[in-house]
Amino acid sequence: MNVLERFLNYVKFDTQSKSDVEIYPSTEKQLVLLNYLLNELRELNIEASIDEFGYVIGRIKSNTDKKAKTVALIAHVDTSPDASGKDVKARIIKNYDGGVIILNQEQNIVLDPKTFPNLNDKIQDDLIVTDGTTLLGADDKLGVAEIMDFAEFVMKNPDYLHGDIVIVFTPDEEVGNGTSFLDVKKVNADFGYTLDGSKVGEIAYENFNAATAKVTLNGKSVHPGSAKNKMLSSIDLSYEFNNLLPKFMRAEITENYEGFNHLISINGAVEKTELVYIIRNHDKAIFEKQKEDFKMNCKYLNEKYGEHTCVLNISDSYYNMREVLDNYPEIINIAIKATKAQNINPIIEPIRGGTDGARLTFMGLPCPNLGTGGYNFHGPFEYASVKEMYVAVEIIKSIVSEIASI
Repeated sequence: MNVLERFLNYVKFDTQSKSDVEIYPSTEKQLVLLNYLLNELRELNIEASIDEFGYVIGRIKSNTDKKAKTVALIAHVDTSPDASGKDVKARIIKNYDGGVIILNQEQNIVLDPKTFPNLNDKIQDDLIVTDGTTLLGADDKLGVAEIMDFAEFVMKNPDYLHGDIVIVFTPDEEVGNGTSFLDVKKVNADFGYTLDGSKVGEIAYENFNAATAKVTLNGKSVHPGSAKNKMLSSIDLSYEFNNLLPKFMRAEITENYEGFNHLISINGAVEKTELVYIIRNHDKAIFEKQKEDFKMNCKYLNEKYGEHTCVLNISDSYYNMREVLDNYPEIINIAIKATKAQNINPIIEPIRGGTDGARLTFMGLPCPNLGTGGYNFHGPFEYASVKEMYVAVEIIKSIVSEIASI
């Protein structure tokens, strides 16, 4: 089975994760694919196990006399809760001509290079797309397929020299819990790479600092017929709170290193309204200032309308891995050299998000992120480049080979 066949097989598994639940993994259906991958590893004669949290860890022993560093290759199996991952109908667009791709004629859903200019780089490539009703699952089943394809290559080519290799498949990355219960001592690697990026050639070693803010606005419900000077609508309070935040820091008008405050959900009535925000910034000082804005806004509303009008809970999710990875330039340089070996110019740019690698880096496993060949993640316009997925496997081969030679 080649990497393309693997990917098309894996996207058939519905592995959507779920936020705000107290079980792990958050959905049992993730375990179906995780156990399937466990069996695939074992069929390749790779020592592998799955623990009570669903982490699959496989280990390939070194075949070189050199005392090479141990590298971990990591990908997550879950897909985003933002769009359905059930009954994915993937199809291949052969030799893409640069035009509009009709995903679903009946619903008039199209993939248009005017809207998604990254398509302009894919002319004459074969692309894998959806039927417009689900996401594809390239995030991160491309990473899973590429690691599995590499693992099969290693086991079938004894002359390929390598140090110890650890393969890690995780659940629940999309809901921020991908490494919550992972024991890095069990991984037992010197460093790792997550395969969870977009364009092949991307080498990301900096990401957002991230937090979640939950804001509860408590109003006073009174019959509207006699509400004058008595009612306090928590819905109106939610508008007021949101409008106190800087308008230039909304996600839809930011890019590159610019951070944002993004309202992801709102639920309420006159008596109580709950808002959930994600707070993001690459700069730690600005990140802290953003959190302070939330605290000051809440304080202002409590002073204006009375104590407990606004209740705020902020929890940090992950931090910018560059703080740690700046101390390990050799890990980045290995990836750069491997990418150039495939005649690809490395793309060094920040992730406007996070990966399992961000948290693992702070847990003691330095772990930059590599591109996989997927685009437009988390929705029905997601697609994958067939050419790039094959190149991604070659980059992994070069990385592991380079590690074994130093």
